[in-house]
Amino acid sequence: MEKIKVNELEKALRVDKYLNMVQDELSRSFIQQLIDDEKILINDAPCKSNSKVKNGDIITIADFELAPIEAKPEDIPLDIIYEDQDIIVINKPKGMVVHPSAGNYEHTLVNALLFHCHDLSGINGKIRPGIVHRIDKDTTGCIVACKNDKAHEAIALQLADKTCHREYIALVEGVIEHNSGTIEAPIGRDPKDRKKMTVTEINSKDAITHFDVIERFKKYTLIKCRLETGRTHQIRVHMQFIGHPIVGDEVYGRRKTIKDTQGQVLHAYKLELVHPTNKKKMTFEAKLPAYFQELLTKIRSEDNA
Repeated sequence: MEKIKVNELEKALRVDKYLNMVQDELSRSFIQQLIDDEKILINDAPCKSNSKVKNGDIITIADFELAPIEAKPEDIPLDIIYEDQDIIVINKPKGMVVHPSAGNYEHTLVNALLFHCHDLSGINGKIRPGIVHRIDKDTTGCIVACKNDKAHEAIALQLADKTCHREYIALVEGVIEHNSGTIEAPIGRDPKDRKKMTVTEINSKDAITHFDVIERFKKYTLIKCRLETGRTHQIRVHMQFIGHPIVGDEVYGRRKTIKDTQGQVLHAYKLELVHPTNKKKMTFEAKLPAYFQELLTKIRSEDNA
């Protein structure tokens, strides 16, 4: 059984929509089914999907069992940066979830990979075949998947010992005055909101992010970030922590800034790794997506007006 205290809502919100926001791995249709089965209560009372929740309400989710699920191939186009018999590197689009989860079994990167590759590593089971690392749904850019267990183990080891390097480009709120910096602050689950991660000393792990300023605008800064560790939402949490949240970030960002970014303006533009078979160092890059380039053009135009 899980209890969630509602907080930080500007206005009352449908319970199914709210839970879909804070429960990343449950689809809205699955949440609605739980509500119909009276496995979800608001302040200890049964509710409907359109029941509203407000700050201070307690939502109780009863224990439930998930039927075994298996990802199925789907003919979804992929922007392939590189591919051989061991690995495939994809430029992931905005809005695509990396792997299926409870109640959300389709239209993910894994579904697309299964159609394209047929064979993927099985270390992470039938729901996450080939997936050795992830990027958020609304983050674009480079992600590598593995076609066999040997490759998977080799890349996973590189991620663990920090010999696999990942660099991102982000647009953040405000003007960062210094040209570079390092954020070293431990990250753990936010005790007040389970959807969020936060900088905390409680049940946390070390996290280090390096950044360099690429370009400054009147209200924003374009930066390059390099991860030394790989915590959930690391760049998003760290940039919020220093007072420069990522533009468009609906979880960690500021409200009512730039509209229609469809989530955080964050792009995984570079991935460096050692090939698991030939042992050669390889570097892959994904160009900025069109929406990101258009946004920068708009900001430059407004600044020069």
